[in-house]
Amino acid sequence: MARLTLDQKLAILSDAAKYDASCASSGGQRRDSRDGKGLGSTTGSGICHAYAPDGRCISLLKILMTNFCIYDCAYCVNRVSSNVERARFSPEEVVTLTLEFYRRNYIEGLFLSSGIIRSPDETMGDMVRIARMLRTEHRFRGYIHLKTIPDATPELIEQAGLYADRLSVNVELPTDRAVQSYAPEKSPDQIRRAMADVRLKREARKERSFTGKRPARFAPAGQSTQMIVGADGADDATILRTSTRLYSSYRLKRVYYSAFSPIPDSSAALPLIKPPLMREHRLYQADWLLRFYGFGVEEIAASTAGGLLDLEVDPKLAWALANRHLFPVDVNRAERETLLRVPGLGTKTVGRILATRGHRTLRYEDLRRMGANLKQAKTFITLLDWRPRALGDAADLRARFAPPPEQLQLI
Repeated sequence: MARLTLDQKLAILSDAAKYDASCASSGGQRRDSRDGKGLGSTTGSGICHAYAPDGRCISLLKILMTNFCIYDCAYCVNRVSSNVERARFSPEEVVTLTLEFYRRNYIEGLFLSSGIIRSPDETMGDMVRIARMLRTEHRFRGYIHLKTIPDATPELIEQAGLYADRLSVNVELPTDRAVQSYAPEKSPDQIRRAMADVRLKREARKERSFTGKRPARFAPAGQSTQMIVGADGADDATILRTSTRLYSSYRLKRVYYSAFSPIPDSSAALPLIKPPLMREHRLYQADWLLRFYGFGVEEIAASTAGGLLDLEVDPKLAWALANRHLFPVDVNRAERETLLRVPGLGTKTVGRILATRGHRTLRYEDLRRMGANLKQAKTFITLLDWRPRALGDAADLRARFAPPPEQLQLI
């Protein structure tokens, strides 16, 4: 077998990393190198995007350390039985790539994941070595996100948290039964123990010692997880219930949903709910409602059809259509919690409404200037100079918002 060049490895392992969705840098610890004592930076808000010479917005170098793997997860393109081209970076090569990409202003951070080679500890040890070399030898202050391996020893995961801004442990699938069926070499209990351990270490290191000194920060941007959507047949209501438990139990920054697409050489009979990308998008929207709009998971689940989110309208609009008796809402009188449930009104718009109506009565044009999506909102609100027509029945109301049918073409 011919030895691969660094460019060839990069092509293979950056493409393989596209299945890892947990690639956000929000919440990182503020660091910069303007004092001349290091290399790289990340802002307090976690925004570490850069622009390439051609104008493309680029942030993190997102790669796998290797796509070799000893596991045979049915949904994974890099599983041991998959017929894909394999490659492996050495720790030194990953460090070199990160630094060279940074110096060319392509990136300001690293997102690193990996298949499992030989053993979880050996793989995790190499990932920790990469982060340690960047931080200590090269004084790299940019953002680092490590996908940790739950089967690795707690000591290795603890070391990872001392060098990385964010750690993530994949829950893989929405239910334990699905993990046992499609990834039998992985343990849901071990995954949960690893996530709990990360949470406990983060909380312990926030407290001052008896001398008043704070210990070294541990994964200051928190932890996240990734869930494969569509590989096991779980409906959206089940997925959202699982996400709610994860947020509550492990204080996650984010649950990422990764739409499953059939792998060409797969011999496993995996279920698939189409279209996967739109379904993934609707799950993100529903997740946002749970986290920032005060919705409960059962409220969203009640407006689904057979447990599946409506693909033609967003979850907030679907909920409003199923609860027509609560509308229209008087924008000048309604409480914040009620306004947040109006389709077309986001959290910023609601904040502006509350700030403005304390000293004057709002009109239709005021909402337009505040950034409200009046195409959706106008049906569900009343204002001093606006009152919608009768809401009508569910089918008629939904037809106003659902996209028109498209004529398909035969090629």
